[in-house]
Amino acid sequence: MTVISFFELQPYEREFFKTKLQGHHLIFEDKPLSERNAKRFKKSEILVIFILSKITKNVLEQLPNLKFITTMSSGFDHINLDEAKKKGIKVSRVPIYGQNTVAEHAFTLLQALNRHIVEAVRRTREGNFSYKDLLGRDLAKKTMGIIGTGHIGEYMVRYAKIFGMNVLAYDTFKRKDLAKELHFRYVSLHELYKKSDFISLHVPLNEKTYHLLDTLAFRQMKRGVLIINTGRGPLIDTKALLKALDSKKVGGAALDVLELETDLKKEAKLLQSLSTDKKRLLTLVENHKLLYRPNVIITPHLAFYTTEALKRIMQTTLTNIKGYLHKRYQNRVV
Repeated sequence: MTVISFFELQPYEREFFKTKLQGHHLIFEDKPLSERNAKRFKKSEILVIFILSKITKNVLEQLPNLKFITTMSSGFDHINLDEAKKKGIKVSRVPIYGQNTVAEHAFTLLQALNRHIVEAVRRTREGNFSYKDLLGRDLAKKTMGIIGTGHIGEYMVRYAKIFGMNVLAYDTFKRKDLAKELHFRYVSLHELYKKSDFISLHVPLNEKTYHLLDTLAFRQMKRGVLIINTGRGPLIDTKALLKALDSKKVGGAALDVLELETDLKKEAKLLQSLSTDKKRLLTLVENHKLLYRPNVIITPHLAFYTTEALKRIMQTTLTNIKGYLHKRYQNRVV
């Protein structure tokens, strides 16, 4: 009987896996896996996690029976792949589940930011019907800069084109056939920054993309540019973004992800940060400053959160688990 531990699942997700994985010993934990609770799951052969579960070296050392990890996300920067590989632990992910889903949310954020929807709704609920400071811009003939033209980025290009926008793109892997089909152009980051009215991020988080949008990047941008991020929080240097907002170099930002968003959701960790890591604390404080700006919209990492996408995530995760059980690995990272 295989011991499979699941973390951060909703009730309907639990029922799905209970039905599909009968005959195995299933353990369900509401909280993310962490260095604090890892020992409780030392008998686990398989872990099923999401992005809040941080698989560090210390976590792995507390799981002597672990053979396989499958994350219910496309990103895997929350897993120490080098340590997993050293220990012979296989890792899988869900590479495609909501390319249109995430892009739809990103474009919704863009529109909400551009047309001041959140502030307008707040005012009217208070009986204030003033137009003051709610002036938006047409999207038609504006330039959208899309960084990353994978599955999600492709949909962003398609949506931008529907609205009559010009599209500039940057990617280390250029999909030339797609560019020809959808009539967009690959350019350098410098040109994209310089010419874009809107910039949307759709790249994975790694050493090369960490703080991709930093002080230097913001300096190169068109004044008043709007920034959209539904990728990973650390793609943007929060401190640099605040300064760019203060100087009005950046006209606004719509963010589904933040640096240290896990800590922001769990305010108790702020106290730990006070005594352990000043830089970490400063980033948390900067996140709080972003929350209350009228030209910033923040949603709680829910770009993926639709009925259809969740079904695809569950089904692919089940496929990954069964692949491990039958030694026919699916969607492997390592």
